[in-house]
Amino acid sequence: MNFKILLFILFTTWVSAQTSEELTYNEYLGYVKKFHPLVKSANLQVNSAQANLMMARGGFDPKIEVDFDQKQFKNSEYFSILNSSFKIPTWYGIEVKAGFDNSEGVFLNPQNTMPNQGLTSLGISVPLGQGLLINQRMADVRKGKIQIQLSEAERKLQAIEVLYDASVAYFNWKRNYNEVELYKNYLKNAEIRFKGVSQLIINGDKPSIDSVEAGIIVRNRKLSLEDAQLKLIKSKLELSNFLWLENNVPLELQDNIIPEENLKQTIKETLRTNDLMLENPSLENHPKIDALESKIGILEIERKLKSNSLLPKVDVGYHYLSEPSAFSNTDFENYKVGLNFSFPLFLRKERGSLKITQFKIQDTQFELNLERLQLTNKINAQQTEINSLERQRLLIGNLVDDYTIMLNSEERLFSFGESSIFLINARENNLVTSQLSQLSMENRYFISNAELYKIMANPD
Repeated sequence: MNFKILLFILFTTWVSAQTSEELTYNEYLGYVKKFHPLVKSANLQVNSAQANLMMARGGFDPKIEVDFDQKQFKNSEYFSILNSSFKIPTWYGIEVKAGFDNSEGVFLNPQNTMPNQGLTSLGISVPLGQGLLINQRMADVRKGKIQIQLSEAERKLQAIEVLYDASVAYFNWKRNYNEVELYKNYLKNAEIRFKGVSQLIINGDKPSIDSVEAGIIVRNRKLSLEDAQLKLIKSKLELSNFLWLENNVPLELQDNIIPEENLKQTIKETLRTNDLMLENPSLENHPKIDALESKIGILEIERKLKSNSLLPKVDVGYHYLSEPSAFSNTDFENYKVGLNFSFPLFLRKERGSLKITQFKIQDTQFELNLERLQLTNKINAQQTEINSLERQRLLIGNLVDDYTIMLNSEERLFSFGESSIFLINARENNLVTSQLSQLSMENRYFISNAELYKIMANPD
């Protein structure tokens, strides 16, 4: 009894291994989106932009500075000088600074002479010209925020390229698979017809030349099938380039995996091209538009920074000084002030740099306007192509039906002895040609939908 159960299990396992499993287009795209290395690489661009923003914000991090110098010679302490500070940069170029200085020694510079307990300071430095409304630190942070938006747009563009190439590979695989199935079916019919004709020749109902005609079509079908199988193997290998699992493990397409049969009914839903065919889609959030607008935003910040460099550089600083023990006394008579001023007379370097930035903005704006027009025209052209291919699919479907009727009628006449194997082969060749054209038209239709999906560049 146990032996019979074991045989049953083995037989069931063998049967299940022979059954075909359908890999739907939607499921296939899910694998590509989640695991393909280039899609993952596109996500790294956003992470890199976030890291750059963190680095730019580091320009506003508080900073501790300690500077200590000491000189000892022949048992004499020439000098011992300690300068320490705690700086807090703020957004508008203003810097708050607290410090503690101490010094002692025999040969101490008089300007470094301080009270025995040292000297504390608390002050502020303010740029009144360059650097007040915008400075390099502010510009870096603002550009870092826009760079994240730019990286997100570029991520979508890179991901959509991968998804489009993966879609074309899937469509070619489906087309070659259908061609193989088509030639298998016609090879089987040709072999049955050859056996039937051979039997009729033996019975004396047909001339022997008919066996040559039937044999030629069998060999032609075998040749076509062999070529179609070669194309299928190559398309499966190409498709495997886009199939990955977690931890960057490539996935090989098994022989029992077949493409989606009803792709004609599901492709628009999968690619979300249904809505794109009903109305003129908005380009407001298009990645190419977002990328160019982000580049203009970065250049605008650069322009403001260049414009700010036309102002004179005026830095004013005030520091309140006090001994540590008397720091609570608000005696503002002890202080240190500073003023730094510089201004180039001709500003040729600054004005030239500003003009270059303005030219870059104009050039990018021209590119943005052109891109808007091109995208609109591409969308309209692709919508027109899809509508035309849908009409052509209906026409070629009717043509296949007509050729099928003609072949069936010719086979019936042959069974009555009123036709020849030559006419049957001619009818069948016409049918095969029309069905191959139907598969080619179907492939063009799929790719056309994928191109519309690529133009809109919304992989998420």
